Amino acid sequence: MLDLIVRNANLPDGRTGIDIAVRGAEIVEVAPAIAAQAALTLDAAGQLVTPPFVDAHFHLDATLTFGMPRVNESGTLLEGIALWGELKPQLTQEAIVERALAYCDWAVAKGLLAIRSHVDTCDPRLLAVEALLHVKQRVKPYVDLQLVAFPQDGVLRSPHGIETLKRALDLGVDVVGGIPHFERTMADGAASVRLLCEEAARRGLRVDMHCDETDDPMSRHIETLAREAQRLGLQGCVNGSHLTSMHSMDNYYVSKLIPLMKEAGVSAVANPLINITIQGRHDTYPKRRGMTRVPELLAAGIEVAFGHDCVMDPWYPLGSGDMLEVAHMGLHVAQMTGVEAMKQCFAAVTSAPARILGLDRYGLAPGCHADFVLLQARDPAEAIRLRATRLAVVRRGRVVARTAPNTATLDLPGRPALTSFMR
Repeated sequence: MLDLIVRNANLPDGRTGIDIAVRGAEIVEVAPAIAAQAALTLDAAGQLVTPPFVDAHFHLDATLTFGMPRVNESGTLLEGIALWGELKPQLTQEAIVERALAYCDWAVAKGLLAIRSHVDTCDPRLLAVEALLHVKQRVKPYVDLQLVAFPQDGVLRSPHGIETLKRALDLGVDVVGGIPHFERTMADGAASVRLLCEEAARRGLRVDMHCDETDDPMSRHIETLAREAQRLGLQGCVNGSHLTSMHSMDNYYVSKLIPLMKEAGVSAVANPLINITIQGRHDTYPKRRGMTRVPELLAAGIEVAFGHDCVMDPWYPLGSGDMLEVAHMGLHVAQMTGVEAMKQCFAAVTSAPARILGLDRYGLAPGCHADFVLLQARDPAEAIRLRATRLAVVRRGRVVARTAPNTATLDLPGRPALTSFMR
């Protein structure tokens, strides 16, 4: 007797009419017409079942703080950082925990069951670090939360920046972060990359740096990050987030940079909603939109994911935790409207970030965790087009969220009344 079986599902790889059998918290069989009974049956009815959405880049300590202490009127990255600096002295652990838990509730309802969140380590009190470590344990039954030690003010620029970052890692933060382009000089930025990668290598940790989040084509810290990954044997464990300067770089330089990233095993996370909102603010026309070169990175065999980055915080006033909205924007900005390209955009919010985070037993195969989402769509492209309703969200074999199908009732002159799924 199975605990759960999903009948007649479409899968992201194109298979149709597939059943998914679950015993306990594990998928035990994936095949057409499985001859078994289960305590609970979900009829997918030809709709898409996917592994859960994964957000490879977020800021959970700042989420839901929009308007505190004021609104970012310029919409720039630098005003957002300044606002965060104004807000930090007012933060309490209780408020950070409350907002983070609320966002995790939103995430589960959207089928987002794994998040890599950067957490500011420049506050010597480490309030946000302690708060999110508490949240990580609270949400563990339903969200995989991975924390990055992120020196928002610059690890060298901030007084005691490296000491507080090390303290955060000692407390149990998972990943080493950085922000080299925000250091005082290019040389300091490169030095910070070396320092932080060496710390990660000593501890056996992954690296995820805010890298070159600027319109300046001469901001080239991704080159240093890739070289340090090679030098220290960190291939496959290093990610560069944002990489927006690559949008403005000389094509010849990029033709050398991308192979270096590939050789170094460095992955990339673009943040479409935020990159196109924050970048190009100092341009007149034409205005750059700043997102990194996603199709070119993918063509070179580099792992690329999309992140949400911000939801209702000093940098971005919108957002709802919907990774299909992120994929939808990424598809448009990167001009990835081909059939295979649209599948890549879906993978950029599911399987690609799962690999970047190193998630264990992720996927739809026997032996994987029984974590998946039933969408009101027939395939990945339709899911992105509709920002499909999450009909059911399953975590470790248990349905943790349901949403009623999106329907419309039409009563038009000269037409029969009709109630149908939104397509």
